Parts: sequence; C-alpha cells; structure tokens
Amino acid sequence: MSAEILMNVTPTEARVALIENGILQEIHIERQAKRGLVGNIYVGKVSRVLPGMQAAFIDIGLDKAAFLHASDIVTHIEQVEEIESSRLPVRDIAELVRAGQHIIVQVVKDPLGTKGARLTTDITIPSRYLVLMPQSSHVGVSQRIEGEAERERLKELAAPYCTDGSGFIVRTAAEGAADKDLQNDAAFLQRLWQTIQKRRKNLRKIGVLYEDLNLPCRVLRDFVGEPIERIRVDSKITFEMLKSFTDEFIPELSSLVENYVGERPIFDLFDVENEVQRALDRKVELKSGGYLIIDQTEAMTTIDINTGAFVGHRNLEDTIFNTNIEATQAIARQLRLRNLGGIIIIDFIDMQDADHKRRVLQSLDNALAKDRAKTGHNGFTQLGLVEMTRKRTRESLEHVLCSECPVCNGRGSMKTVETVCYEIMREIVRVNRAYAADKFVIYASAAVAEVLLNEESHALAELEVFISKQVNVKTEPLYHQEQFDVVMM
Repeated sequence: MSAEILMNVTPTEARVALIENGILQEIHIERQAKRGLVGNIYVGKVSRVLPGMQAAFIDIGLDKAAFLHASDIVTHIEQVEEIESSRLPVRDIAELVRAGQHIIVQVVKDPLGTKGARLTTDITIPSRYLVLMPQSSHVGVSQRIEGEAERERLKELAAPYCTDGSGFIVRTAAEGAADKDLQNDAAFLQRLWQTIQKRRKNLRKIGVLYEDLNLPCRVLRDFVGEPIERIRVDSKITFEMLKSFTDEFIPELSSLVENYVGERPIFDLFDVENEVQRALDRKVELKSGGYLIIDQTEAMTTIDINTGAFVGHRNLEDTIFNTNIEATQAIARQLRLRNLGGIIIIDFIDMQDADHKRRVLQSLDNALAKDRAKTGHNGFTQLGLVEMTRKRTRESLEHVLCSECPVCNGRGSMKTVETVCYEIMREIVRVNRAYAADKFVIYASAAVAEVLLNEESHALAELEVFISKQVNVKTEPLYHQEQFDVVMM
C-alpha cells in the first residue's frame, strides 16, 4: 500500500489529506480561529457539582462549561494495576470535587453540538514513541504490538524511566525502537511535564497550561510508523517548520517532507476537493450500482445499504451478499473520511444465509482494521442491524464545514407550498375571530403567492365569502417558502 500526505496551509486554515493508493481516506481541517482543544491541559474551576449525574461542570475559560464525570477523576487509590483499578467502584462526585475548587484537567473530546468539552483529570502527554502518564506509575504497551517478546522488551526498556510516580504507555510506533530512542522521548516528556507544573504554580486563575501541537505537526506525530512515502506541503513557512520539527523529533520522516511548488493547487492532485464535496452528500454510490444513505444526527449515525441499479448475475441472495460485501469497504472509508463517531447503526440488506452474515462481518472487521480510531461492534441484532461504535474526539467533517439550515432548522425537509397555503388560510380565520379588521393582506414567498393566486384561488375565494372580507396576496421576495405574514388592514 502506498500512502502520501498532502498539506494545504493558509494563514486562516490548515488542511491535511491522507491518500492511500491514490484515493482520499482521511481529511483533517483546523481553522486558526477555532482550533481543536483535544489534548490541551487547563487549570479549571468547578462551577457546579451535580450528584444526580455523578458529574461536575468545570469553567476552563470557554463559552460553554466543560463536563467532568466522576469516572474520569483519578484519585490516589487508583494508582494500582489496570485490572484492579477496573474493579474499583466509582466514588461519589461530591467526595471528589467541590464548587469553587481549582483542578488540572485535560480535554478528551471537543465541544460537539450543544455539548461542552469532555474532561479528565487523568493527564496524558504523547510524543513520538511514548505517552507520559504523570499520575500513574505503571508501564503499558499498545495493543497493536502483538508479539509477546517485543511487548516484554519494550516494557523492560520503559520501566526505568518511571520516576517521580509517573508512568508511560509505549505507542505502536515504538515497535523495534532502540533503548536510546525511548530514553530521549522519556526525557523530553518529563521536562515538558516539569514546565507545565511550573506554569501551574504561577497561574493564579483559570487558563491553559499546555496546548497540543498544531495540525501539521500533530499529524506527523500520530502517523509515525505508518508506511508514508512522502509528505507534500504547499506552504514554505510550514515546510520549514515541519523540517525543524522532524529533524528534532521524527528524523525518519524528515527526508519525506517536500515543499510543493506546482502550478495546480495541491488538493487537485488526487481530486481531493471534489472528494470532500462528495463526503458531504447523503448518498454514496457503489461501483456495482448499489448505494449507501448516511444520515448523521446528534444521537447517532445511520447507514442504509441498497442494491440500487445492481441486479446481480445469479440469484437474489448472491446479489444481496455481494452488495453488502462491497458496502463494508465503502462504510469503513466513509467513517474515516467523514470522521463519524459515537453510535453507528448499519442496516445491511437482509441476508438469510448465516455464512453470508459471518463473512460480511469479517469483511467489515478487515476494513475497519485500517482505522486508527477505536471501533467495535456486537454483530447482527435480531432486527438484522449492526450496532457499532467509533471513538469520537473531534467534530465530524460535516460539523466543521457546514451549519444548520436556517430554513428547515436542521430537519432536512421543508413544508410543501400547499401546506403553507392552508396554514395561511387557517391563520386568517383565527385572526378574524380574535380581532376586528376590514380586510387582510398576505405577504408570502413567490412560490406560495403564485399557488394562492392560481391553483388555490378558488379556496381563497371561498375564504373571502366565509369571513365576508377581502383578502389580498402580495409577494415578498426575501421570504423563504415557509415564511409568511397576515396583516390586518
């Protein structure tokens, strides 16, 4: 598999695209005026404690108060092995924090929709090979490193660096790394934590102690160990910054960073711009002629699979099976591309063959294995649905690029012209009974006004006879289809 990273950077926005085998797989966007908060460390003030929710709201200086659950608060009793820690009951939130208290917290989820940021007191700071855990003294190894001998080797190498009650998680990129590499990473993280602690002593109120790397540097840090062939950047300033960053922290990527100076915009090289536009559509076409319908709501995302124009070659069961197999690849790609997270419900086309169901799930697992976000599913339910989850930390592509429609207010549909016409007539009857008026004037959109004066003119005439008053219709070009006013004269 060949992979390439494209970076389009302007003073107001940075966009990073991951291309695998010539196809866009991931797009990351960060705007200067609205940078992501995940990974940032703050001194926060407890504004409210909610025993009924086992949670507290924390003021960290944002528009919305952040949310801290009791299970995300680390206490001294939890400085034990993971297995023992998982058996400990969650303590009462009122015993852990109090209103007005100042605490150090880290953002684990950006504000999403109407929800504020999600916080934890379990601080973690990642680098190239290690993740520092200042409040835990044990060593963990990424589950993606499968070799038992290698896991033990890395544990033994990292163990001596667990000083002053701090611990480490060895990242997947550390597989095969030398002792010197881990030592340098550990020293860097410990110096960084000491700097954060000094800032905490000097900070007398709420505020930020540590901000995660900007998007270009963060992507390179997180993609260490991936089979990247080259990294092209269209900004000279960002290119020089990335060269310095990789020379110091990720030398194996330094030679891959190139300054793109081509005449074509960098995102036109692999049709990235059009792919991003298509990723905002509900409908995703499959090569066979089938298609997916993806609907994202605040509660969950639903994905429906349809055969569409695909009629198959042998029988209906094989047609359905082949469509579902093809859909698993498209679904895995769309989840990464759109950065969809939380609860995801997949409605595969109904299959009767148990072996077909097993193979579809296996194909889905294989496709999701490429995803760096944590995913999981519970197989087929009795209704034939697949319930799965994908870890969500940042906003989806749709939430970053789009806002709620001011006409339908996010419903995704509008009232028909006929519906609005009948609402207007009912409003006239209601107002006529409540107030004394000589006549009425209707101000409505062009489409509604045209129907009132043509197709519904007979109904409007009957209304005038019923209320014994004149009703005039005027077009208001600035009104949208559902908007109207009934004015008494």
